[in-house]
Amino acid sequence: MKIISYPKALWFAALLISSCLFAQNKTGRDLVLLDKGWHFSFGHLYDTNKDFGHATGYFSYLAKTGYGDGPAAASFDDRAWRQLDLPHDWAVEQGFSEKASFSHGFKAAGKGFPEKSIGWYRKKITIDKEDLGRVISIKFDGVFRNSKVWFNGHFLGTEESGYNGFEYDVTAYVNYGGENTIAVRVDASMEEGWFYEGAGIYRHVYQQKTNPLHVIENGTYVTSVIENNTAQVTAEVTIENKGNYKGAIEIVQTIVDASGKTITTASEKATAPNFYKTGLYQSVLQVNNPLLWDVDAPNLYRLLTDIKQEGKVVDRYETTFGIRTIKFDAERGFILNGKILKLKGTNNHQDHAGVGAALPDELQYFRIKKLKEMGSNAYRCSHNPPTPELLEACDKLGMLVIDETRLMGINKLHLGNVQYLIERDRNHPSIICWSVGNEEWNIEGNITGERITNTMQDFAKSIDPTRPVTVAISSGFRSGISSVVEIMGYNYLGNGDVDAHRNEFKQQPGMGTEEGSTFATRGIYFTDDAKHYQSAYDKKPRPSFYSIEEGWKFYGTRPYMAGMFIWTGFDYRGEPTPYGWPSVTSYFGMMDNCGFAKDNVYYLKSWWGKEPVLHILPHWNWEGMEGKEMDVWVYSNCDEVELFLNKKSLGKKKMETLGHLEWKVVYTPGTLEAIGYKDGKKILTEVQKTTAKAEKIQLTAHKPSLDKDNDAVVITVETTDKKGLHVPTVNDEITFAIKGGGKIIGVGNGDPTSLEKDVFLDEMAFAAITNLEEQALTATALPSALPAYPEADWQEAFKNRDYKKQAASYVYRGVFDLEKVSPNDVVSFFYQKIGTTSAVFVNGTKVTASAEDAQKYVFDSVILKPGKNTITIVTTPLVRLRDWDAMNTNPGTIQIVTKAEAWKRKLFNGYAQVIVQADGSNSDIVLEASGKDLKACTLTVKATAPKK
Repeated sequence: MKIISYPKALWFAALLISSCLFAQNKTGRDLVLLDKGWHFSFGHLYDTNKDFGHATGYFSYLAKTGYGDGPAAASFDDRAWRQLDLPHDWAVEQGFSEKASFSHGFKAAGKGFPEKSIGWYRKKITIDKEDLGRVISIKFDGVFRNSKVWFNGHFLGTEESGYNGFEYDVTAYVNYGGENTIAVRVDASMEEGWFYEGAGIYRHVYQQKTNPLHVIENGTYVTSVIENNTAQVTAEVTIENKGNYKGAIEIVQTIVDASGKTITTASEKATAPNFYKTGLYQSVLQVNNPLLWDVDAPNLYRLLTDIKQEGKVVDRYETTFGIRTIKFDAERGFILNGKILKLKGTNNHQDHAGVGAALPDELQYFRIKKLKEMGSNAYRCSHNPPTPELLEACDKLGMLVIDETRLMGINKLHLGNVQYLIERDRNHPSIICWSVGNEEWNIEGNITGERITNTMQDFAKSIDPTRPVTVAISSGFRSGISSVVEIMGYNYLGNGDVDAHRNEFKQQPGMGTEEGSTFATRGIYFTDDAKHYQSAYDKKPRPSFYSIEEGWKFYGTRPYMAGMFIWTGFDYRGEPTPYGWPSVTSYFGMMDNCGFAKDNVYYLKSWWGKEPVLHILPHWNWEGMEGKEMDVWVYSNCDEVELFLNKKSLGKKKMETLGHLEWKVVYTPGTLEAIGYKDGKKILTEVQKTTAKAEKIQLTAHKPSLDKDNDAVVITVETTDKKGLHVPTVNDEITFAIKGGGKIIGVGNGDPTSLEKDVFLDEMAFAAITNLEEQALTATALPSALPAYPEADWQEAFKNRDYKKQAASYVYRGVFDLEKVSPNDVVSFFYQKIGTTSAVFVNGTKVTASAEDAQKYVFDSVILKPGKNTITIVTTPLVRLRDWDAMNTNPGTIQIVTKAEAWKRKLFNGYAQVIVQADGSNSDIVLEASGKDLKACTLTVKATAPKK
């Protein structure tokens, strides 16, 4: 090995020149979304053959740099794999199994299913030659879970948690001006939570390009102090130098408002950090008459951080922030911008009907809007850091947030996760509190819990002193964590004496971090344990748990309590308490997992919202129950409500504050009507009518148009009778077809016992070519018809091949098995070259390559047969240029694609949901819905020009 040594001064000068040239030719940063066009396939948890031979090479990727093998190698042929776009959750695509995880909703994935617990993702990208000299990184918002990443065969690292974002610098590994390969192996065999978490790259992936002198990821921290209608904004920025520029820099901080108008600017002279070092810099800016961020007026600003080198901008970093004040007070509760605000919160896991954990960005906004409509103003991230888009939605829509880390502890794993969480999220004005733990029963009441909490709490304060810290506690409120945590989080009134704890720790603010855990099935009003249905009336679910009304009456009437967070806003997959199989989702939500309201929504809307509310339950379709007494409840914030059945008054009742009204009513078909009064005047009328049979399908989109390439629309499916009335008892199956510029990505209906498919995908199977044999030939010309070769001359292919003395050509023969042959199946051969030029025959018939790919052959079903099929390849040999070259001996993969059946879903108590995503073609989307004995419906969702 020859080592070339350069003078140190010359080496630094070369790098300095490179850096300066870069600064002149490339400024700022590029952030490119890499969601489109990934290839995916399942690997295997422990069978390396089924894991594509990964990690079986003599030198592993951990032993030698650049030695990724199997799918981790840049040269791996993934053409036969499924093509998809991110975000992607492979767990939601699986069927259900009683043997699968209770907590993950009995989806047939995870450690009990080794063939569905490992997923491989690969994507090829081109990076321009002009980018040489820039810092190139790949950024992942989150992968569930235990991901390993390679770039051009170079191992980059592992991220165990499925909730942390991470990025890798790939600058040194880039093939500039050519193709580059990202490979990700995801191991979802272990669970981090006891709730559905999905599997795969379920958040966004980006490519980032920056100047060597740049703001680090999550490298700004914006705080403000408000006094006399003026905000003093402190902007801290951490700059990294991955080049060798040494000298003066200028840091320009500019605040702009929502319209882009410049509000104020500040400039600081500084010195660049040293090579591969960081520097922390601070600027103070003044904003006069600031527009405060509030739940009703979520005003946002942007901080533009420009790094200048020799007068030129080399990096610009944007930070969205809000100006507001928050305070938790032990006597007055929570205070926002100097005004007391009761926290009306919900807990939520991050999954949705049809799509699992891989939510399009628009679904984050859809769900937060649903909670806001209910009157909620606060959201607890249960029990992990959320995707960034959720917090962006909360910022823009005005939803307060408790942001929560996953595990309690004091080591690098635990504190590192806390640091990442806070540094990533601390500029979001929506976040009012950091939660560092949830129901850690083993340590809640002892000295270990105290020590851990004190450490985590102080550590969090060292990163962000502007927000308090809480822990949600459920095993009693007496000692341990409860006595030292800054904001006490009470989980469930039945778990301890909240008032007694409050009286002992009067200087400690508190809130109900979880309350409720009530059971309800949307549209069901009689509990049926045989069918796993729970009545939707708000009842005490278990002896140690309280109803929604009981919980809010407790926290809503105690001024020193900041508020209450209900378990949960939405139903979620997994934890199907109080049942098990075949229930697959929870029953706790105020809404089902589609976002369709259960009746408790209207109780909360009555006492959380600002508008008049009047709601009757149950529906009034009870064929066969004529003459039987029914419980009729009314949720309202009116002073009084009068109930009528078929225009006959059943009495007027006065509404109790934070309560509801009840009547006993003998069922008679017709019209149940409620009239609400305020100050003696009739202000609202609500009816429940007995409907006729369902005759028509109705489709309603949550918004009229799509305006982004990856935008999504949520479509409600229901049936109506001949008068157009919604029929609340129908469970018909509806079939869907879509045309235009979009695709269906998921369907649901809110039924906790539904084992229907969430996703309808083409089924993809692979057949290996086995028993590969060869014969040496003397002719160089390839045959147009398959000759008869002597059976006695066949021998094992590539065995003892002398690559210096090869024949003029070779014929190879192998077999592949097909379980069935159907004209509806597409059988393709993805050929991997075992020769320079080749002729391919199947069962004696010559096949031709496809126009799209010269190494892909699509077989006509007429030449195939069930069982064993013979493939023959005649080819001129590859030449080994170097003795150590590894020659390909794998002829390729047979792929069998069975087309998916039509998208469909049964209505559940009158409703179903379809989620449609734009495909980037900017064309209108037409969804058609049909069902037996029902009038079909067509809905058009308009496409508007994508926003720039």
